[in-house]
Amino acid sequence: MDFKTSEAVVGPRSEDTLPTSATAAVKVVIVGGFGVGKTTLVGSVSEIRPLTTEETMTQAGVGVDDIAGVERKTETTVAMDFGRISLNDELVLYLFGTPGQQRFWFLWNGLFEGALGAVVLIDTRRLEVSFDVMGRLEDQGVPFIVAINAFPDAPHYPMSELRAAMDLPDSVPMIDCDARDRASSRDALLTLMRYLHTLTTATPEPQ
Repeated sequence: MDFKTSEAVVGPRSEDTLPTSATAAVKVVIVGGFGVGKTTLVGSVSEIRPLTTEETMTQAGVGVDDIAGVERKTETTVAMDFGRISLNDELVLYLFGTPGQQRFWFLWNGLFEGALGAVVLIDTRRLEVSFDVMGRLEDQGVPFIVAINAFPDAPHYPMSELRAAMDLPDSVPMIDCDARDRASSRDALLTLMRYLHTLTTATPEPQ
């Protein structure tokens, strides 16, 4: 995210070893366009010190990366972000944040492999960067929810208008989220888990 408070990650971190009570671990991807807050979300919610691949942006990206709306951003993810969170004593989520620039999207297929689901982060100042992201998830058959990230200077729209603008089905959850806040980021992940549960328990339509 492109404001200074997004860089601060507060609160204790656990040891890198898995809890002894853990019996299941699943993979979740955090996706979105360039500069929507993926690294911030992984960093805020991870119970271990997150692995990031952020590098300083250089002149090499000028004319290649679309930074419209995030001109103050000075670092960018070039491979992935990785973190971990235990939702309860038994279930552990491995979090993989994807790079946002289109020139790194070739990495997405590998990150999607084996993923149970995805959180799509949205910046209302740049809705258009989310369209291709959701299209790629649909092509890969990865279920997802949409989380509207809270930027201080971003316009606020009713959920119904955002859903219509993104042509998002009513069945796909859409929530507000502050990627800087651990509780809010955790709620987004819990929303994804609940949505995935409804998909697995849904009664198939008769043929």
